[in-house]
Amino acid sequence: MVEPVEVIRAQALDGVAHGFLGRRGGVSTGIVGGLNVGRGADDDDEAVTENRRRACSAVQPGARLVTLYQVHSADCVTVAEPWAESERPHADALVTDRPGLLLGVVTADCAPVLLADRQAGVVGAAHAGWKGAHGGVIESTVSAMERLGARREAIAAAIGPCIAQASYEVGDDFRARFAGEGAARFFAKGRAGHYQFDLEAYVARQLQLAGVGAAESLGLDTYGDNARFFSYRRATHRNEANYGRQFSLIAL
Repeated sequence: MVEPVEVIRAQALDGVAHGFLGRRGGVSTGIVGGLNVGRGADDDDEAVTENRRRACSAVQPGARLVTLYQVHSADCVTVAEPWAESERPHADALVTDRPGLLLGVVTADCAPVLLADRQAGVVGAAHAGWKGAHGGVIESTVSAMERLGARREAIAAAIGPCIAQASYEVGDDFRARFAGEGAARFFAKGRAGHYQFDLEAYVARQLQLAGVGAAESLGLDTYGDNARFFSYRRATHRNEANYGRQFSLIAL
């Protein structure tokens, strides 16, 4: 029996075609076994293509997928029509007001953020690792949605599966980057000279600062749930040669 694609949905985005996906329901094998959608995971290209097809069909059948060449930036692109995969912009968020487009970001510990203003008919997706979140990718996404007619206070957002605080150890130098931002709330003391960083809470705070009307944190730890999610840090700690990536998708 073929395992179905698991689609995790947020109450904050109820009524909007969206989904946070993990590794369940795909055809890849080995260390990236499951629904790997990453082209850079040293996976069979046909398997990745089939996984992407399954993922899209599970969220919005018939929609045209649009993705980015993600670079941990704060850059957001407005999408009017799909581009060829070889022409993907270097950016980390995308927004649209065009029905029939399925916006997608890939993650493997970073926080995926899906956003929608239902009344204005505008949606967005952001890849928010610590660099992008710290650099302003949330504000860039909300501003781009505004330019399409969205209102900040009418935007609902959801933060999908990402590495949890208990799994995210960082050093003093990392914590120093957040000085002056009320950093104490995002860092719990760990072993000597180390802290546990709460990426999800930090991204939620960025959504609040951007004036988003409602935000939901799903509280799902990519690192801690090997059966359900891919994780870059877990693969690194296991000395694995590569790691899978999962999709987060949204459409009008």
